[in-house]
Amino acid sequence: MTTPIENIQLLREAISTTGKSTAVSEENRGMFADIFETAINNVRETDAEKNRAEYLLATGQLDNPAELTIAGTKAQLSVDLLVQLRNKALDAYTELTRISL
Repeated sequence: MTTPIENIQLLREAISTTGKSTAVSEENRGMFADIFETAINNVRETDAEKNRAEYLLATGQLDNPAELTIAGTKAQLSVDLLVQLRNKALDAYTELTRISL
């Protein structure tokens, strides 16, 4: 499984190699969808990790309370990344719709 950073690098490479073409290949669409799918899965995983840490802290099973803070920060950062990816995708779509042919 690739990391989000690797997915972004692959997307950059695909854009640079297909930038001259007006049509987007199915492979590139799949890669774009994979980036968002990875980001969504990351949000789910980090949120589950945070919920687990909250449960362990509430039941007195968590030895290090800093783990909850770390898990919460990871969850927030993954949500922020997903929101930024969405915003950039919407900006790109808006820009594409403004292009006159």
